[in-house]
Amino acid sequence: MSARMHLSGAHGSQEPDDGARLVVAVEILGLLADRTRLTLLRRLGAGEADVTTLTAACDASRTSVSQHLARLRLAGLVTTRKDGRRAVYALRHGHLRRLVDEALNAADHQVRHLPPHD
Repeated sequence: MSARMHLSGAHGSQEPDDGARLVVAVEILGLLADRTRLTLLRRLGAGEADVTTLTAACDASRTSVSQHLARLRLAGLVTTRKDGRRAVYALRHGHLRRLVDEALNAADHQVRHLPPHD
């Protein structure tokens, strides 16, 4: 038995399954690889919003925004709560906001021809 196999058994559920993490990361990045969803997530990074507000931010149809929000909700990336008759959406956690911010920062470097840095 290799040391790696021995260590993973010794720590049990404390060590995340790297394969499962990669699968989920690919799913998250795949959801970000859509202009409307990325715009929705960027807007939600600034705070909660309802569908009307999100529709205006995306410059997309209400139907399209609702469908994209449903996908993000089913993937567990956004949450929803009722406020009277309105559904209010929010990011599930700050990691997602930071991921969107970093993707946009990387895009800035390419679009504005900024030098790389750490």
